[in-house]
This record gives sequence, C-alpha cells and structure tokens, in this order.
Amino acid sequence: MLWVLNAWAWVSMVSCVIVGTPIVALVFACTAPFDKGRYAAGRAFRLVAVTALKLNPLWRFRTRGGPLCDPRRPYVVVANHESYADVFLISCFPWEMKWLSKDTVFKIPCMGWMMQMAGDIRIIRGKRESAVDAVKQCRDRLAKKVSIMIFPEGTRSRDWEMLPFKDGAFRLAIEAGAPILPIAVAGTRNAMAKGTFQFLPARAVAQMLAPIETAGLTLSDLPALKQQTRERIEAGRRALAQDLGLPVGGVVEPSAACA
Repeated sequence: MLWVLNAWAWVSMVSCVIVGTPIVALVFACTAPFDKGRYAAGRAFRLVAVTALKLNPLWRFRTRGGPLCDPRRPYVVVANHESYADVFLISCFPWEMKWLSKDTVFKIPCMGWMMQMAGDIRIIRGKRESAVDAVKQCRDRLAKKVSIMIFPEGTRSRDWEMLPFKDGAFRLAIEAGAPILPIAVAGTRNAMAKGTFQFLPARAVAQMLAPIETAGLTLSDLPALKQQTRERIEAGRRALAQDLGLPVGGVVEPSAACA
C-alpha cells in the first residue's frame, strides 16, 4: 500500500507541474508589464506546490501564525531546513516570497521554467560571481516589495541538529533595512529524508514567528542578529516537535508519523 500511495504522490506531483506550467505562463504573460516584482506569477507557482501537497495522501502539513499585516512589506524570511518537503510546506503561507535556490533546480524542465517566470533567484554554489549576482537580485526583489526566502543553513541537515547559519541572509537584511521573518519547521524530515526521493507518511508544521526588525543595525550587529534568529527558530521547532509528538531527535517510524 505504501508503494501504491508513493506512486500516486509522484504521478500527482508531476501532473501538477505539467498542468501548472502553462497556467503560470499565462499569469506571467498577463501581469508582467505592470507587475515588476512578479508577485502574481510567483503566487501562481506557489499554488502549484500547494495543490501537489493536497493531492499527496501521505502528507498532512499545516502552517501556523500570521497573517502578515502587510503582505507587500518585504521581509528576509529564514527557516530551518529538514528536507525537500520544506518547500511544499512553506509555500502554504498566504504571501509571496522569492526563493533563493541552487542552479540545478532551475535546470529541471517545467519546474525551472516556472521558477524563472516567478522571479526566483538562482545561485551556483562555490562561484563568487554567482553569489554576488544573487545578492543583487535579492535586493532587487526587496526593492519591488516582495519578500525573499532563504535557508540560512545552506543545505538540509542530516540529523535533528541545525547546521550553522551562514551570514548572507542577515547581511542582506541589515543592508536593505528589511526585517527578518523567522519560520520554524518540524516534521518534514519524516516526509522525505535527505538522500532519498521516497515519500513517507508524515505530519509536519511550519510556524511563522515574530519578526525581528533591523532598522538602525549595522554589520557589527550581524552576529547577534544571527544568534537571536537561530535561538528563536530553535525554540519554535522544539515546541512544534513536542506538539507533533516527535522525540527530541525529531524522527519517528512511518507508522507512528501517521498516527
């Protein structure tokens, strides 16, 4: 039965991507002349992910917190990163964010095309010129009143402990004067663990935490800002894990995840 449900989840996801591509293209074509931040095209793309999530019988995901008082106020959104499933879960928040994503994802047919139309930002790991260009694009999106979504760990953690946070998101927030919006995620590690593309039964929650203002901060405040954000996310994800009935390590057997 798990194999059958897994097959259905993949079929429904691929179908959503294929059907969603011309829809996102139509929204992009109709709104691009006046929607410089590609807010509408981005929301259309995010709804493709939400639809795929709802059609997945193995996942029960939900969000907490919000709504934002002003969804067009630009934030630098940061979250802990447990698995590929984080993308589906965080896309459920009802406001648009441009995602900073590695170059290989943009090369996926249909998916990469929609990301480009949505105005997401690509980065090639290990290439300084790519990082510089990505920062420039992030500033452009913030200036157009669209939030940026960044995983400050840089990659998915293989165990319960979060990886060290990189400086990039916090430097961007300080220099742009944009507040940090932390999001805590728990449970997605059980949905699709790192190193596998198999869907597993899982419950997961993402919670929007209190924003952290950066007005008046300088780069000398970066370490404290990074630490404050990390502590807030750490406390948030532990509370979520407790609510989900997850052990401290955050991993449960597939049968228990669906209890």
